[in-house]
Amino acid sequence: MLLKLDFAADVPIYMQIRNQIVLAAARGELMPGDRLPTVRALAEECGVNMMTVSKAYQLLRQEGVIATDRRSGAVMARPAENAGPGKETLDGLRLRLGELRLAGLDEDEAVALCRKLYKEGIK
Repeated sequence: MLLKLDFAADVPIYMQIRNQIVLAAARGELMPGDRLPTVRALAEECGVNMMTVSKAYQLLRQEGVIATDRRSGAVMARPAENAGPGKETLDGLRLRLGELRLAGLDEDEAVALCRKLYKEGIK
C-alpha cells in the first residue's frame, strides 16, 4: 500500500494515513474485506513510528471504516458494519459548509457544488 505522506504539511501524519485510506476506499481501491498492512509493516513502509500508524488505525476503527481482530488484523469494514458518517465527519462537513457560506455561496450553490464534486469522483 503506497501512501504519499507530506512530512512538512500542517496535517498530522496519522491523519494523512487515515485520509488516504478513506479516499482509497471511496475510489474503490480498497474493498470491504480487504486486509490492510500490519501496523508494523505500514510504519516501516512509510518511515514513521508504529504509534502513528496505530493512531490512524484506531481512528478508522472508531469511525467504522475498518474492523480489527487479533487473528485477521485490520480489514476494510463491510457496509453492514459501517453505521454512516461519524460525529467528526459531520462536524467537518458543517465547518466546510460554513466556509462555503462565508465565501458567498447560498444553499443551492453549495449543494450544486457538492453534487458536481460527488459526480466527478474522488481523486
